[in-house]
Amino acid sequence: MVSFLSSKMLVASSSLRASIMMRPIISNRFVLGNAVKFMSSAPKREYLLLDYRGANNCVAVITLNRPKALNALSDPLMQELNCTIAEAEAQPNVAAIVITGSEKAFAAGADIKQMQTRNFVQVYKDNFLSGWDRVSSSPRVVIAAVNGYALGGGCELAMMADIILAGEKAKFGQPEINLGTIPGAGGTQRLVRAIGKSRAMQLCLTGEMINAKQACDWGLVSAVYPPDQLVDEAVKLGEKIASKSKVALQICKEAINKSYDLSLTEGLRVEKQLFYSTFATNDRKEGMTAFVEKREPRFTDS
Repeated sequence: MVSFLSSKMLVASSSLRASIMMRPIISNRFVLGNAVKFMSSAPKREYLLLDYRGANNCVAVITLNRPKALNALSDPLMQELNCTIAEAEAQPNVAAIVITGSEKAFAAGADIKQMQTRNFVQVYKDNFLSGWDRVSSSPRVVIAAVNGYALGGGCELAMMADIILAGEKAKFGQPEINLGTIPGAGGTQRLVRAIGKSRAMQLCLTGEMINAKQACDWGLVSAVYPPDQLVDEAVKLGEKIASKSKVALQICKEAINKSYDLSLTEGLRVEKQLFYSTFATNDRKEGMTAFVEKREPRFTDS
């Protein structure tokens, strides 16, 4: 949640409260926030860059762009990220979203100067960080392309993605303990699920960092690439994913995410129900027909 590079490297940001709109997935769950009012007219991007890449612009690339602060996460940046994700989701060709930073830092943590003067009553009443997990609810496939530092909130943001790819010089960690606090945006929860209790305890209780190879060996990231090739590789992966049925992708993503919340027995039951649901889609019929006819499927996302 917080950065442990010198706080002098972080740029102070305003205490604008994060607000978001969570888009529905197949389970039809809605979480509404004040960000609804921003969706009709997206604000000018100050902390992010947005680009569309791949065949038919099927991959949205969102780049965190606070270089002087090593992409430290602040409420304004996260609000902008939420709105930008929603903007990308609204593009009919987009099947995957890549979130990345610079080669020096994916995100060095949350903005310490924004938090330093707050007290319990303020963070509790404001429900601080409540809108920071919008990434995890996207119906699109989200790929985190991590170069450089992904510490505290940066590591937590990466773990909200569906897939993490890392550059060879990437560093991951949850060093909040060094500031007398603990992770607050999922670090103690998602890290355990990704690398196991013992390793999560080690990282969170010591504040130490691990490199990209170790993160890959531990199962935190899927693959490691040279830093200058990382985003291109993420886009290639996004293009491959985009060639599938968007309906099936969304159903599959929901089934996998259910495994975090349910017992194996319940998870298997939900998986079977979701599998059955694909038989109501045109893409399931097309996919199986194409297989029998020995040709490439022509999905219509229906």
